Amino acid sequence: MTATDTRTPRLRIYREQAAASRAMNALDAAVAETGLEPSLRELIKLRASQINGCGYCIDMHWKDLRRLEESEQRLYGLTAWREAPYYTPRERAALALTEAVTLIAQGVPEDVYAEAERHFEPAELAALIWSIAVVNAWNRLAIPTGDPVPGSYEPG
Repeated sequence: MTATDTRTPRLRIYREQAAASRAMNALDAAVAETGLEPSLRELIKLRASQINGCGYCIDMHWKDLRRLEESEQRLYGLTAWREAPYYTPRERAALALTEAVTLIAQGVPEDVYAEAERHFEPAELAALIWSIAVVNAWNRLAIPTGDPVPGSYEPG
């Protein structure tokens, strides 16, 4: 039996507030067009979702990364990216910034931001921050409502 067999959403948030849902989808689509490489965008989405504990989003971004031919080794190692040798300096800067922005109550340390600035042009850095903000918003919609149901994502 799968999660989709046993669980239903607490609230169908996207149906109940369709205009807000359309706006969120439009924002997500705009951020996807910012020029940041798809594999990096998906890595930061997966990392933020891991931190936030969003079951649906973890499943979705893992599947999307596999569809982009990301290695299992890099996916399994993502929670320990600082110790793993198979992330580029650019990816490490993005992951550090993702963690800092996701855990924003602690602020974004100057050294983390400076490292991101070293690896990303201003437009790319803006795209990165928008990507982090959007995935965190999606997590904050999915977790309390259970909508969509974790495990129900099919890449398409």
